[in-house]
Amino acid sequence: MLKTSLLHPQILQAISRAGHHAKILIADGNYPASSKKGPNAELVSLQLTPGVPTVAQVLRPLLEILPIDHIHTMGIDPSDEYALKADPVVWAEYRSIMKDLAFKRDLEPIMKWEFYESVMSDDHVLTIQTADQATWANLLLVVGVRTS
Repeated sequence: MLKTSLLHPQILQAISRAGHHAKILIADGNYPASSKKGPNAELVSLQLTPGVPTVAQVLRPLLEILPIDHIHTMGIDPSDEYALKADPVVWAEYRSIMKDLAFKRDLEPIMKWEFYESVMSDDHVLTIQTADQATWANLLLVVGVRTS
């Protein structure tokens, strides 16, 4: 009977314990979630079927209820075998959600290997593994401060 768009009890429990600078990873279906996580991170596996849910479907309810200071994407090294010539299409979807919710900052890429290092920090509290099949869809959210 919660009056929130986010209903998953394990996710709600983990984010309710998260403080300022805590990191929440919304991982795509290709992310190595079992091995690339911080020592304090909880893993929630949401894969239902290939493509369901997507990272974007998880991003929206988190942005609706959490103060977020930064949203990092996995930056693309041009020498990576899966590199693209432009931003991944899914990043436009993230920007659209951010605009809809009046999020005032832009996506901030962190190069792939630094992204993994950032995830594997003590501040990483939660990974939500999706079944998103888009490449370069991972997002690392940094929790902000509640001001009201």
